[in-house]
Amino acid sequence: MTAKRTTKAKRNGSSQPWLHLNGVEIQEFGTVRQFPLGLSFNARMYSCQRLNQILADTQILYGLYKKHHWLMRGPTFYQLHLLLDKHAGEQLELVDLIAERVQTLGGVAIGDPRHVAEVTVIPRPPNGAEEVPSMLSRLIEAHETILIATHDAAARAAEMGDDGTNDLLVSSVIRTGELQTWFLIEHLVDTPLVEAPRE
Repeated sequence: MTAKRTTKAKRNGSSQPWLHLNGVEIQEFGTVRQFPLGLSFNARMYSCQRLNQILADTQILYGLYKKHHWLMRGPTFYQLHLLLDKHAGEQLELVDLIAERVQTLGGVAIGDPRHVAEVTVIPRPPNGAEEVPSMLSRLIEAHETILIATHDAAARAAEMGDDGTNDLLVSSVIRTGELQTWFLIEHLVDTPLVEAPRE
């Protein structure tokens, strides 16, 4: 009889969500937990710090891609509208990969947009619409900022024996960033759309 009452009480109380909970912070940002990964504490701490900076900048780059995707204009609107959305999707995939690497190393991935805005080194664009070449140039400059930091972080991670972070940065972040930069650069070359000059 008691068992039935207990089961019934649990069943009755299980559909009510727990609302307005204020939990305690169980791990501070900028710390790493001890994980048995065969990597030193210093290597994991260094990688998490560098990855979080790259993660913050990549989240901003993703946001810039979406904004510029919406604001494209002119004769190449359709092509650039689609291209920038494709690039945004690829940057979003990188955000997830980088964040998961931070977590794998025992750290805390930066995620709150307000925190990201405090940490990023990517300059803030105007709130309104810019000319198309300016928007493309802004994306290229953001890529270069991330690529410079990523090359440095990858080399240092390799020196510290963190092959997983090195592989992620080289195989995913650098290769994606370089390819996307190339696609953007080719839209800023001043060549005729239809006819070549005749001799």
